[in-house]
Amino acid sequence: MTHILLGDDDEELTQLLQEYLHNHEVSCDCVYDGEQVLERLQDTAYQYDLLVLDIMMPKIDGLSVLRQLPATRQIPVIMLTAKGDEIDRIIGLELGADDYIAKPCNPRELLARINAVIKRTTMPTTNAPTLTNKRLTLDQDHRICTIDGTPLQVTGTEFDLLGALLQRQGEVVSKEWLSQTVLQRELQPFDRSLDVHVSRLRKKLQPFHDEPIKAIRGRGYQLVL
Repeated sequence: MTHILLGDDDEELTQLLQEYLHNHEVSCDCVYDGEQVLERLQDTAYQYDLLVLDIMMPKIDGLSVLRQLPATRQIPVIMLTAKGDEIDRIIGLELGADDYIAKPCNPRELLARINAVIKRTTMPTTNAPTLTNKRLTLDQDHRICTIDGTPLQVTGTEFDLLGALLQRQGEVVSKEWLSQTVLQRELQPFDRSLDVHVSRLRKKLQPFHDEPIKAIRGRGYQLVL
């Protein structure tokens, strides 16, 4: 059973989500402010597969929690954001969140997002081929990325994004294909998630190449590293 931590100060909503998720084989612990989120993640007695985090948390807001996550534990994150609050979504993705969903959220959609993030960030791929070119190596079984023999720290989403681009190196890959392949959903108008993930990945690769991923206007992205 997948075990997640849900941080949201709306107790009525969290109880509803907790019951729905439990009925679909997702165990859900609920906390109600940012301090409690960090305390749970710092306590090694608790092990979670994923964090669902409301950006507008009391005591410590969700964005501040995201900034402190590397000091506690590497964990996939889905943000809960106010409908239409694009700035917080972009900042959250830039801080390393894997996905977001607008509140009030449909429990069925949240479950689908949880399953998609878990699948692409934590589940090992048995006997999957290692993807490589002259400089990059992606060990898909152990989800390890190296460049010029140097380990590169990437999120699960960034790993899969780099893998998708590496499989089609030299080609201009459409945003629609990348969204369906990596984020496992159709690209929606005004959804910046894919662009933000590409931007984060590009910054991590730039010490090794000035322009590792080209943006081709109106067409998509091209891995040139």
